[in-house]
Amino acid sequence: MNPYLPVLFIFVFGAVFGTIMSLLAKFLGPRKASAVKQQVFECGVSGDDTRVRMSVKFYMTAILFILFDIETIFLFLWARTFQTLGWFGFGEIMVFMAILLVGYIYVVKSGALEWD
Repeated sequence: MNPYLPVLFIFVFGAVFGTIMSLLAKFLGPRKASAVKQQVFECGVSGDDTRVRMSVKFYMTAILFILFDIETIFLFLWARTFQTLGWFGFGEIMVFMAILLVGYIYVVKSGALEWD
């Protein structure tokens, strides 16, 4: 049996499922268009109001979320290969977690997560 057959099955299933859900939404969803529904709207600000500026805190929080999210992915990968890495891998992940903890403490102490 080909080892890539399950991957192919997942891709085919995802494509078929996505197509079916899109078609169901198109045929069963509401079709009433109005001026309010056609307006541009993003992050609580209407698109025609160019005077509104986003706070830098919003972007800092988003970047920090992405960084900590990526580090969580590394933890999942480490957990997957835990048995083959042995004590050396355990030591590496402890150093990684220490760096992560120092970074988190710095972020909290600097007030980057506080909304004023």
